[in-house]
Amino acid sequence: MAEFTMELNDEQKEVRDWLHGFAADVIRPAAAEWDEREETPWPVIQEAAKTGIYSLDFYAQQYFDPTGLGIPMAMEELFWGDAGIALSIVGTGLAAVGVLANGTEEQIGTWIPQMYGDVNDVKVAAFCSSEPDAGSDVASMRTRAVYDEAKDEWVINGTKTWATNGGIANVHVVVAVIDPELGSKGHASFIIPPNTPGLSQGQKFKKHGIRASHTAEVILDGVRVPGSCLLGGKEKLDERLARAREKARKGGMGRVKNAAMATFEASRPAVGAMAVGTARAAYEVALDYAKTREQFGRPIIDNQGVAFQLADMRTQIDAARLLVWRASWMAINGRPFTAAEGSMSKLFASETAKTVTAQAIQILGGNGYTREYPVERMHRDAAIYTIFEGTSEIQRLVISRTLSGMPIR
Repeated sequence: MAEFTMELNDEQKEVRDWLHGFAADVIRPAAAEWDEREETPWPVIQEAAKTGIYSLDFYAQQYFDPTGLGIPMAMEELFWGDAGIALSIVGTGLAAVGVLANGTEEQIGTWIPQMYGDVNDVKVAAFCSSEPDAGSDVASMRTRAVYDEAKDEWVINGTKTWATNGGIANVHVVVAVIDPELGSKGHASFIIPPNTPGLSQGQKFKKHGIRASHTAEVILDGVRVPGSCLLGGKEKLDERLARAREKARKGGMGRVKNAAMATFEASRPAVGAMAVGTARAAYEVALDYAKTREQFGRPIIDNQGVAFQLADMRTQIDAARLLVWRASWMAINGRPFTAAEGSMSKLFASETAKTVTAQAIQILGGNGYTREYPVERMHRDAAIYTIFEGTSEIQRLVISRTLSGMPIR
């Protein structure tokens, strides 16, 4: 088990500096253009592929960093560059992790390379879970998968929403209901191969922020996939469903759901790190502006009202990073989240991003409210952190119920 430390080792510092250079030289100069275009920044993704950032190997190396700091460090630097473009670069990882967590070795080897493509023909993938009536309440999911035993095929019908890369992805990973009586334990994940009939893109959302990241509905109308596209295979699914039904019969579903919630707990610090990156970017713009902008014959940072805001901003950012790194270290080392530390990190970092970016606009005054300065975009981007991967309200629910010992439903 790695000891918890706030000091990056030489290898981590080298990776951090490499990512920061890419964010500064490639992502940030392109940010305003792709925000205005509201389109997937394919040229930037291709540049990330050429440098090795857009690849499963890179994210696997960070994920298996024994200190737990590889992923949060990478997320902070990329999202420091720009949240929308960074999400376009890392969004495929959501689907890849879904396959890594649940798939067989054959499925991993077959589908993950198709998610990324290659440097000359980059691809993206989409993870499709949320639905119009099932966001925070995953037990209300309606997309159904029915097994056609005669053909060894699964027939999937339903509508997914808020899917990053939805409809434009080469490979979609779709969560569907097998047994609705089992709630979230009656779900399974499926690979939808490229060009599968019946899958189409629905509404593409015009968003307040992260506009360089493609977000859309995915419609599944009589989609048929081979039995081999069920992640983990049918034998494993049947065994899991049998255990869940037995627990349900004995009244143990509350404990089953808590175990599922623990999985989400472990992933939330990564989103917190994204928020830290955006907050840090806005703070740095505001600090530089306050040191160079003069009013009444002196830099505005000489005014206590501005200086104290910057002091609070930096303090909140550092506190958020500490919570994210603690939770990430706990997750990689198997430490139990007895106080919902994963949700704590995501909650505090998300709220910090909203607060700090708003303060940055205030420090820049009228300039901060225009698109001539990046803090306006950063403020719009920051709003998403308190919404996706569990709203701030859901985080508070998880934390409070964990502290009280109440079941998380």
